[in-house]
Amino acid sequence: QVQVVESGGGLVQAGGSLRLSCTASGLTFANYAMGWFRQVPGKKREGVSCISWSGGSTYYADSVKGRFTISRDNAKKNTLYLQMNSLKPEDTAMYYCAVAPYIYCLDSWSRGGTDSGYWGQGTQVTVSS
Repeated sequence: QVQVVESGGGLVQAGGSLRLSCTASGLTFANYAMGWFRQVPGKKREGVSCISWSGGSTYYADSVKGRFTISRDNAKKNTLYLQMNSLKPEDTAMYYCAVAPYIYCLDSWSRGGTDSGYWGQGTQVTVSS
């Protein structure tokens, strides 16, 4: 059984930083692309970032480019990370980690347009102004 678990969310002031983590068990972590997504109640889910199986290619939404960094540890911790710097109130959302059904970040999946793959329950990020 595949389990995806996010952690690291919380309340932070504008301009601050947070690092989200995600672990995935029940599968071979290094065989899949991984992504971060976010959603605000009443709005469409947004793809934030995606990283290929090896970490060699990444995708970032325009809204987070230059502020967020995605990374993964395939060797020891089987963990996905999202370092979020210079946070803004508009970054407030529930953040979800997902395992892609691919090894690369396909555009449609990375942008949050499909439900395929395995998804976590989310971690809340709140940025105060």
